[in-house]
Amino acid sequence: MKRHHVYLISAVVGLSVTCAVLLVATRSAAQSTPPPAAPPPALTVKRVVATAQQWPQTLNAVGSIAAWQEVVIGAEIGGQRLSRLLVDVGDRVRKGQLLAQLSPGTLEADLNASRAALQEAEVSAAEARRAADRARALQGTEVLSEQAIDQALAAGDAAQARLAAARARLQADTLRLAYTQVRAPDDGVISARLAVEGALVQEGAEIMRLQRQGRLEWRAELPGPELARVAPGQTVRIAAGGAQPVEGRVRKISPQVDPQSRTGIVYVDLKPAAQVRAGLFARGELLLDQHTVLTLPETAVLLRDGFSYVFRIEGDKVRQQKVTLGARRGDRVAIREGLAADAAVVESGVGFLADGVTVRVAAASPQTPSQTSPQTTR
Repeated sequence: MKRHHVYLISAVVGLSVTCAVLLVATRSAAQSTPPPAAPPPALTVKRVVATAQQWPQTLNAVGSIAAWQEVVIGAEIGGQRLSRLLVDVGDRVRKGQLLAQLSPGTLEADLNASRAALQEAEVSAAEARRAADRARALQGTEVLSEQAIDQALAAGDAAQARLAAARARLQADTLRLAYTQVRAPDDGVISARLAVEGALVQEGAEIMRLQRQGRLEWRAELPGPELARVAPGQTVRIAAGGAQPVEGRVRKISPQVDPQSRTGIVYVDLKPAAQVRAGLFARGELLLDQHTVLTLPETAVLLRDGFSYVFRIEGDKVRQQKVTLGARRGDRVAIREGLAADAAVVESGVGFLADGVTVRVAAASPQTPSQTSPQTTR
C-alpha cells in the first residue's frame, strides 16, 4: 500500500515538472518571435495640391449656326433663257461680279426701236418748238387767229411730252437689257445654286443664294432669366461636331422670349473657320465675369457609384474624400465643395486606390505653371 502511494506521488511530481518545462518553453518561444511586419505600400503615387485659379463664369447654351444674312438672287425679267452660269456653290464673289447671263432675245431689238423712236420724237419736238415760237411771235397781230396760235403752242407742248415718253421708253429698254446680266449685290459666298443653264427663267425666279460677306453667326438659345447676364461684346466659344473650339463675340440679344419655349436668342458673330458650316448644331459657352475657383487635374478625381471622390494624402496612407465638382476647363476641374485649399491629394491612378491603403509618395517634381500661379482665361 505504501509502495502504491509512492508511485502515485512520483507520477504527480513528474507531470508537474513536465508542465512547468512546457510552459517555460512556450513563453520563451513567444518572446523570441518578432512582431508581424507592416504591409508593404500598395502603389507609388504623385502628390498634387488643390490650387485657386481665376476662371470666367460661363453660361452653357445650344443653338444653330446660320448665315448672318442670306440674299436670294433672282431674275428681274421673265421669259428669257439662262444662257450662262458663271459661279458655283462655295465660290467667293465680289460686289458687282457677273454671276449669270440671260439670253437677250428681242430685248436688243426693242432697245434699237426705242432709240429710233427717240430720234423721231426729237425731230418732231424741234419742229413743233419752232412752229410754236413763230406763232408766239405773231400774237397780237391779225396774221393768225387766236385759235391757230393756241393750236401751235399746244402742238409744241405735245411734242415735248412725246419726246419725254420716248426717252423714258429708251431708259426702260436699256434697263431690261441690263437685267439679263445677273450681278452680285454684295461680297460673299455662293451658298446655293438652284437654276441650270438653258432653263426658261421667269421674273422673280430664284437662281442662287449668297451669304453676305461670308459671315456666319451662332444663334444660341438661353432661358429668359439668363439673358440679363449676357451683354454685347462678350467672348463665346463653340464646338461644332467635336471640332476645335471656335471663338466669337456676342453681337446682340433678342428683345423678346419665345412664349412656347421660354427661351431667347443670343446672336454671336463667329470668326471664319473651316469647320464651321451654316446649318450645323453646336454647343458652346458664353464667358462672363472672372471668379476664383479651387481646381485639380481631372486625373485626381474618381467617379464611383455616381459620386466624385479624391484621395487625400495623410502620411503614408490615403483617405477617400467625397467632393462636388464644378465646371471643366482643359484638363482641370473645379472643386465646389468637399476639399480645402492647399489640400494634398493623389494626382493620378486613383482607380487603383481604396480608403486607408498604404502608399509610397513619389518625390516632388518641379511644379507646372498651372500649379504655382492662378490662371486667367482670356
